[in-house]
Amino acid sequence: MALDFTALDFETANGFRGSPCSVGVVRVRNGQPVERAYWLMRPPSGFDRFDARNVQIHGITAEQVAGAPRFAEVFGNLADFIGDDPLVAHNAGFDMGVIESALEVSGRDIPRFDYACSLQVARRSYQLASYALPMAAQEAGHPLENHHDALADAEACAWIMIDVAARSGTVLERGLAELLAGDGMRLRQLQARRAGEGPESRATRQARGLGPVFDATAPLPHTQRMPDLLHWPDEGTNPDPAPDADPGHPLFGHVTVFTGNLGIPRQEAKNRAAACGAKPASRVNGQTSMLVIGDGFRAEDLASGTRGGATGHRKAQDALARRSQGQHVELVSEPEFLQMLDGNWPERAR
Repeated sequence: MALDFTALDFETANGFRGSPCSVGVVRVRNGQPVERAYWLMRPPSGFDRFDARNVQIHGITAEQVAGAPRFAEVFGNLADFIGDDPLVAHNAGFDMGVIESALEVSGRDIPRFDYACSLQVARRSYQLASYALPMAAQEAGHPLENHHDALADAEACAWIMIDVAARSGTVLERGLAELLAGDGMRLRQLQARRAGEGPESRATRQARGLGPVFDATAPLPHTQRMPDLLHWPDEGTNPDPAPDADPGHPLFGHVTVFTGNLGIPRQEAKNRAAACGAKPASRVNGQTSMLVIGDGFRAEDLASGTRGGATGHRKAQDALARRSQGQHVELVSEPEFLQMLDGNWPERAR
């Protein structure tokens, strides 16, 4: 069975994952990219307000997509491109959640998709300070020059999986499921569901409960304006990992420390990390495996050699020193951590 799959990446208009404004897809056959597609789109009606935070990340504005079709109209072409392929995305839970939530709020059926996460595969195969897409792509020999362009990100994701397969020495002979099985992983599934059938995803329920905050046609109530980042309070408590957490979640099993200013209070960040199976801690030590860095830290800065700013925090310096001595400590940016939470960006993070 050949290494055949479709890599994809979404960009969203706001902190609700069901607000896609662009998608890029790359078809891989026999371990090589053979076809690409890219669509701009308007997010689903009622969830189409463009947040300045997101625009700053990907550069797509409401004006740029004003004449584009809605997500539901694009999805048919996207599904036709994917066909029966398994999907690969970097932090795939987020991208699959985009499909699920966007179809839910569009009132459309959800088809089944099998998928794999190149972030998790990279963690099994590479030894990096951060497994954010730019650094993983660099390790795969495919430098990412236009991060947050959906097609460029999908292409980078494809090359990570191709490189991991090539390092196994059997890139043309093993299917994606077999490749994953070799590292003790498996394909995951977004289950098929008819429109209106069963409970909606947690992210969609949460978004619906926020009133007009995502609706571009409704005035944004003053009390729900998107505030600036809040400063961290005290460290707070470190809750135990949830015993029923999904072992496949990208935070599961990590001893996670936080430093700097994020868009949510530190205690909330710890609580949500623990709910995903992480063990929060207050100090960097010999057990630390992940440091979440706020204050605008970008994993690309590590790849380019940039230092200072957010990496000047004491905890970040300690983590970098331990990295240089061989300890596996992953440095994670705020956007990457928020995506890992497998839901919407918290209100105060927007």
